Amino acid sequence: MQLHVRYANHPEDAKHYDTNKQREHFLVEQIFVPGDIELTYSHQDRVVFGGVMPLSVDLKLEAGKELGTAYFLERRELGCINIGGTGMVKIDGTEYNLEKGDGIYIGMGVKDVQFSSRDAAVPAKFYLVSSPAHQSYPTVKIAKAQANPRTLGSGETSNARTIYQYVHPAVCKSCQLVMGMTVLQQGSVWNTMPCHTHQRRMEVYLYFDMPPETRVFHLFGEPSETRHLVVANEQAVISPSWSIHSGVGTGSYTFIWGMAGENQNFDDMDFVKPEDLR
Repeated sequence: MQLHVRYANHPEDAKHYDTNKQREHFLVEQIFVPGDIELTYSHQDRVVFGGVMPLSVDLKLEAGKELGTAYFLERRELGCINIGGTGMVKIDGTEYNLEKGDGIYIGMGVKDVQFSSRDAAVPAKFYLVSSPAHQSYPTVKIAKAQANPRTLGSGETSNARTIYQYVHPAVCKSCQLVMGMTVLQQGSVWNTMPCHTHQRRMEVYLYFDMPPETRVFHLFGEPSETRHLVVANEQAVISPSWSIHSGVGTGSYTFIWGMAGENQNFDDMDFVKPEDLR
């Protein structure tokens, strides 16, 4: 298991980053490592995110020095969505089967979390987002059909999409974590446009289901001075609370979003009109 650390950034400092420095601070280029757990600890609201890709051996989620706890979920909660082959998550001895698109919420206090794939030739790819928690809530498996759908945008503006809310008050209780998946309709390439900020929550995006040659141009930064990252398949972007987060693809893609911060109000956003972006 690998746990990498990313520190928080002041917007005035981020303005001076060149392309390499922007990618170093905000882009995680490798999420899934075959047969291993690859995680990033971000000091933006102390969110931990990353991938678990078991092959023939079960993989156990463990705490490291960075957490300073006896086990990973001693003071944390966790959301997980499988984007690969069929897999299993064993939680304190109880096993849950997750097909592609299925998710699960795991509450604070769970001591033993293990991941496995049904077929090592078609391994599961579990994407995790974890945030600090102050109260324990029950574990809930969330199939895609049980997620709360919200349809937004239109074909005319190239942003017709369905937002599936997995870890959300409309679906299950959590302490502060909110997590879901956005699927674009055929022919749409923009996500979250008009864009927004939410000073009360950070967010992290995982882009996936992309052909090898496809790229997403992910916009970030303050609305008055934007930047962009060029993102490939199964890469993630850290978005501080002061930053916009929107993207446009050269082809089809899907993304998983996870948020943590002061509230769980999905619509608590400060919208920015396209004509006001710089």
